[in-house]
Amino acid sequence: MLSLLGFALIVWGFGIARETPSVLWTPPHGMRHGAALFNVLAFVLLAAAYVPRNGIKARVHHPMVLAVKTWAFAHLISNGNLAHVVLFGAFLAWAVLDFISARRRDRAQGIQYPAGTGSATAFTVLLGVLLAAVFAMWLHGLLIGIKPFG
Repeated sequence: MLSLLGFALIVWGFGIARETPSVLWTPPHGMRHGAALFNVLAFVLLAAAYVPRNGIKARVHHPMVLAVKTWAFAHLISNGNLAHVVLFGAFLAWAVLDFISARRRDRAQGIQYPAGTGSATAFTVLLGVLLAAVFAMWLHGLLIGIKPFG
């Protein structure tokens, strides 16, 4: 319940902050394309957290945290408003610290991740790309109110 309340407060506060934006800088138009590519990578990493025996998880160990880092970075390079910098900067800082902590914990406990298979890895990439396309083309506008490509 506390997590849901915290999430609701983030959404509410971010919505209020977007009503009167404080522009820190105006990113070059090309950064939208860079952000789109980083977000595709973030969705592939997110899928890797859930598809069993994929090579991405075997290699990076904590793909969901890397997905959050990539997603936050993508939004930072393409948005110059104070609200965006605070929100996505906080997510990026949390994800960096969480990834460092998780990797240290893995080393200390001697955790080994099973090797991935080619078919599971290919499915992971395909699933991530499809999810990114669906989110960018339809869901981002519907849920967030901003259409990245329109």
